[in-house]
Amino acid sequence: MAEAPKPQQQVQIKADEKELLGQYSNLAVVHHNAEEFTLNFIYMFPTVPQGKLVSSLILSPRHAKRLLRALQENVSRYEAQFGTLPEGPEPGREPNVGFVQ
Repeated sequence: MAEAPKPQQQVQIKADEKELLGQYSNLAVVHHNAEEFTLNFIYMFPTVPQGKLVSSLILSPRHAKRLLRALQENVSRYEAQFGTLPEGPEPGREPNVGFVQ
């Protein structure tokens, strides 16, 4: 017999102004081991070969998979509304930043 779905609990999330502003990243480095995925978000400066770590997230493998699905779903929604996103570099721009696995 199937269980009845549990009602979703409303969660209050506290955030300071700094967190609400967010961080811009143009490079992400992803590492994993058996217990966790680590996502390092970096800002690479456009005029010098230097970058700065702006955020690091450590996720369980199950949570990383849920994040992957959420990103896939949201990119699909975005493309349905605004058109297909190309995966390559912008025309006239050489890619020097992005994702590193």
